[in-house]
Amino acid sequence: MDGPVCLLLLPAPLESFILRETAADLLRAPRVLALEPPRVPYGAFGRMPEPLAHAFASAQARRLKKIGDVRAVVVFHPLQAYLAEALLARWPRAELWYSRWDRYEEAQDATPRLRARIAALHETVAERSSYTWVVSEPLVELESARGRAPHLVVPPHDTFPAPEPAPIVAVSLGRLGYRTDWRLLRELALRLGNDLVLLLVGERFDTEGAGDPDFEACTRLPNLVWLGRLPDEAAARMIAVADVGIVPFARQPFNDAALPQRIIKYARLGRRTLAPDLTGMRTLPEAVTVCASLEDWERGLRAARGRRLEPDLALREWALAQTAERQNAALWERLERLGVAEFA
Repeated sequence: MDGPVCLLLLPAPLESFILRETAADLLRAPRVLALEPPRVPYGAFGRMPEPLAHAFASAQARRLKKIGDVRAVVVFHPLQAYLAEALLARWPRAELWYSRWDRYEEAQDATPRLRARIAALHETVAERSSYTWVVSEPLVELESARGRAPHLVVPPHDTFPAPEPAPIVAVSLGRLGYRTDWRLLRELALRLGNDLVLLLVGERFDTEGAGDPDFEACTRLPNLVWLGRLPDEAAARMIAVADVGIVPFARQPFNDAALPQRIIKYARLGRRTLAPDLTGMRTLPEAVTVCASLEDWERGLRAARGRRLEPDLALREWALAQTAERQNAALWERLERLGVAEFA
């Protein structure tokens, strides 16, 4: 490439770099080029003797192919100082630019010796830098106190998703496997789009969904949030931030007579349950809304929007009254007849 060039020394691959949006924006310019992390990682330079670090950096700089007239070298971490110095030696007219996005010299995962090395390299880079930008006011103050004049540039986040700020939040609590109606979940997620966030709390059994295109699609849909199996305390908090609970059971004989235990759990937090038209679901009409069609599901979900801020207290009171002592009354009566109903 002929003409002036700016080199960005990326401390990590672009897709995993914390400032990837800043770097990606600059890379829109054809003459701004990114150098991915070298084979000898930057962290290793901090643990080498200084002469060896300079030697490795010089070798890396020499291996660069002809890339034009480098006019700016941008570093994002003090440990890149060795390579930057070697590049500036190869292109003496180039400027050094410095992006400071953290207190590198206070890194908690570094040894005291490494922190001292980073602090010294930071001073070297900051003093030599022709243009320094930082991400926060405190970093501006730190650099200004050293007699330097950094610019404040708050990192952009243009590509971070921004769904509707007040979506419908539904929760499914329980095993995610052969009983689950993956087509239903897929259709609801696509039908409601950004209007729906579905929290899936429970262990996912991928082998049971293998080969099912609806299951495979569900694993990629952004409005299905897979939280895995959670302890009861954490699961209860997930129900508390949802508008409604769902039972996404497939309509099949094995599921028809089931009464999922999650119904009472949802109700204890004042949340109704939306469930498919299965016989067992009609056991608790106080807590369940049966959805016979996809349109019923959509209506039920949309009607629940915002209930997380106004839980059904009457439903909660009803559910809290479903105690073990009350529900097991018939069992205790039978035990009494046998003369074995003794409390510990």
